[in-house]
Amino acid sequence: MGDTRKGRWLMLIHQLPPKPNYFRVKIWRRLQQLGAVAIKNSVYVLPNTDQSHESFEWVMREITAGKGEASLCEAQFVEGLRDHQIEDLFKTARTADYTQIVEEARQLAKALAGTSQGNDRSQYEGHLVRLKRRLAAIVDMDFFQARGRGTAESLLRAIEDRFHSKESPKASHGKGVGSPTRFKAHTWVTRKDVYVDRMASAWLIRRFLDPRARFKFVEGKTYQPNAKEVRFDMFEAEFTHEGDRCTFEVLMERAHLHDPALREIAEIIHEIDLKDSKFFREDVAGFERVLAGIVKAHNDDHTRLVRSAAVLDDTYAYFKETRR
Repeated sequence: MGDTRKGRWLMLIHQLPPKPNYFRVKIWRRLQQLGAVAIKNSVYVLPNTDQSHESFEWVMREITAGKGEASLCEAQFVEGLRDHQIEDLFKTARTADYTQIVEEARQLAKALAGTSQGNDRSQYEGHLVRLKRRLAAIVDMDFFQARGRGTAESLLRAIEDRFHSKESPKASHGKGVGSPTRFKAHTWVTRKDVYVDRMASAWLIRRFLDPRARFKFVEGKTYQPNAKEVRFDMFEAEFTHEGDRCTFEVLMERAHLHDPALREIAEIIHEIDLKDSKFFREDVAGFERVLAGIVKAHNDDHTRLVRSAAVLDDTYAYFKETRR
């Protein structure tokens, strides 16, 4: 039988005893760990899934064991709050979490840059492990794809590479393990619901790196690739963000693509994806609207790649002509 639930949300309504204070803090922390958001005082919401139901039931047991009261209900908002407003609450909370990870990762990277190889760096490895665990926990409760995840993942990956890479940075950009030139006629894997960086990277791969490339779209958090697959723009991918560079820029660098027209496109993709105003391009807003229109008009990822490839082909031709 199918799922008979009618409400999109699970809502926990609770009342806690005024004392002891630590119990109130304990319940608040439990709810934060689940990724629940408050829509009113003592009213918390999660998406209506089996996992959310089980998680809220455990919190209810703790509340009642501590002499509090709790009710759990399925909810569909009719007046007042709208679904998209509740989704925004989740996105805002997770974006703040990702921002904190990014800030700490940058501090760690800065500290590492001032140390030598060997024992001087070992003191920072524990910090990296803790950041990775925190990031994994945030991703697990990122129900609506908040902004900032890609930046956080790429920064931690870059830091991890400093600890474990046995090659010099220059050597790793040649035709070794990290070079796209090794991956011909492979299946290239990325996260579902492609947008700016994944669209552009797929175009770059098929046009300049692997003309017979096939693309596969997966759930990024749990997917395990096989030997014939190469991942891009996803967690622990062979090609993804590095430092302040988006995946498109990383692919260009690894493949030694020094085409000025491609560099123009790379700057646009960087600005849309990372929003750090690094290049101050005036053409970003218009290009972003075109790609956003493709996403709104087409749910299928393969179709999005076809449509965006046409736009990128024409954009590349324009820059080729104007850069002469």
